[in-house]
Amino acid sequence: MHKENIDWKDIAQTYYDKSVSLAILILLFAFIVSPKIEIKPFKRVINITEAIDIPPEIREKIKPPEETVKPVVVIVVEDDLEGDDDEDIEVIDTIDKTTLDPYDDIQTRVLGKTDKFVIYEDAPFPIRQTRPEYSQFAKNAGIEGQVVLEVEVFADGTVGAIEIVKSLQAGPGGLDEIAIDAVKKWEFQPAKSGGRAVACWVVFPIDFELN
Repeated sequence: MHKENIDWKDIAQTYYDKSVSLAILILLFAFIVSPKIEIKPFKRVINITEAIDIPPEIREKIKPPEETVKPVVVIVVEDDLEGDDDEDIEVIDTIDKTTLDPYDDIQTRVLGKTDKFVIYEDAPFPIRQTRPEYSQFAKNAGIEGQVVLEVEVFADGTVGAIEIVKSLQAGPGGLDEIAIDAVKKWEFQPAKSGGRAVACWVVFPIDFELN
């Protein structure tokens, strides 16, 4: 059996003419169907504005804009209204002026709630003190010594809670209670942190001595 050899170049040659013809037809179809595109050269236009000086005679002919006339409202004040009853009106004082600064933070004053570890640069110190007085029983008993109190001082300088660190005479009417009652009436220059008043706790000794 004889087997015929076929060269691939012969097969490719048969498709070459068909491919070229088909490519030409596609290019012609695309050229006919596609819209025409015109390329216009860019023209740069420069507009120059010139300032024209108006002659004085023409300026005089130009009328300025008219000013709108504002209505004038006449307010009539009657001094005598059925007699001078204003003299009988009672003047009632209202709320006094306050020194509240709207830019300061409003601090709620709750007794004993101030943090005991507040950091401050300037410590509080009393500017108005009430001296505690001896009770007759302590005098007769010759009790002397020191009561140490831990005092809560608010940012406005008033006294809050007071705790006893060292007792001298406990109980009702004792020197501990007398010292607490006296310190409650004190006024302080409050502690300051960064130039701002802050609440804090401070320890004060109260001395009781019989002269």
